[in-house]
Amino acid sequence: MKYTNIAVIYGSDSSEWEVSCRSGEFTASRIDDSKYSIYEIFARFGQWHLVSFRKKGAMRIKFPEEARPEINKNDFSVNIYGEIIKFDFAFIMQHGTPGENGLLQGYLEMLNVPFSSCRSFVAAVTFDKYSCKSYLRDVDFVKLAPDMLVRKGSDLEAFTEQVNKKIGWPVFVKPTSGGSSFGVTKVHSSAKMLQALNCAFIEGDAVIAEKAIEGREFTCAAYKDAQGVKPLPVIEIVTKNEYFDYDAKYNGNSEEICPAQIDEELANHIKDVTCKIYSHMGCSGVVRADYILGKDGLYFLEVNTIPGMTNASLVPKMVRAAGLDMTDFLTGIIESA
Repeated sequence: MKYTNIAVIYGSDSSEWEVSCRSGEFTASRIDDSKYSIYEIFARFGQWHLVSFRKKGAMRIKFPEEARPEINKNDFSVNIYGEIIKFDFAFIMQHGTPGENGLLQGYLEMLNVPFSSCRSFVAAVTFDKYSCKSYLRDVDFVKLAPDMLVRKGSDLEAFTEQVNKKIGWPVFVKPTSGGSSFGVTKVHSSAKMLQALNCAFIEGDAVIAEKAIEGREFTCAAYKDAQGVKPLPVIEIVTKNEYFDYDAKYNGNSEEICPAQIDEELANHIKDVTCKIYSHMGCSGVVRADYILGKDGLYFLEVNTIPGMTNASLVPKMVRAAGLDMTDFLTGIIESA
């Protein structure tokens, strides 16, 4: 094995911090402890503490919250009962800032510590929905819905008029950064636009209004191992709500059909597009892309460079559907970094 001490970093400074904890705990529990020692780090608003550790071949030891050792960010190490443990690999499971927008990646790059996700520049670009779409505007393998960007402090009434004129209704109003559908609203007329914009601005300073494309929703992930970029099975998402919002994602108001019951040609097309996006953006680790299949083709929605990794999340479902063992899958991600 290339690495010995694996730090799984979860928690975040965003609204997704609780989801991040669940993803991190699941990931840590599935990393092969016959090959690595695993250390769980809860990091939020600059405070990094060791939650638990599991040395290779030993039991997991969890610290009481008031007695969690503090991580030394000068060299990415921790003192456990007088023993200094220096982490030589980071498995990033922070949804939102700072783990998904490039800040954490930049810190690790400066310390020359390998990690599981995209490098800092790629993470920064992909985390911002408008920037990510801008990188894909000239490609010929996927469509992009019309959209418009607005920043906090702009004339929102004038922006609404421009949306009405240039895009039309309905639109999705969403913060350019963040996930789990926080701050997202489907707007059917200008009357509800101001409320939707203010809701989105709670999550960040920049917001996009994107034309709502009617169609079937799909998601697919790709990852890189020693053999190159590979896709996982496609999932179709059928929501009971108007769209795939937070309630549909986390409260059971959706059906996630894995693998999607579609013909082989369409499945291969979605997989191929996902791998092309992965390569075009310069991604690393496992990355999930979301789509809408409209009447005139496949539309890209967004990419998730730190996708959810709970037992019920989409990527673990894809891994199981592919007939892969989750522990072996994570080993591949670690060893290919």
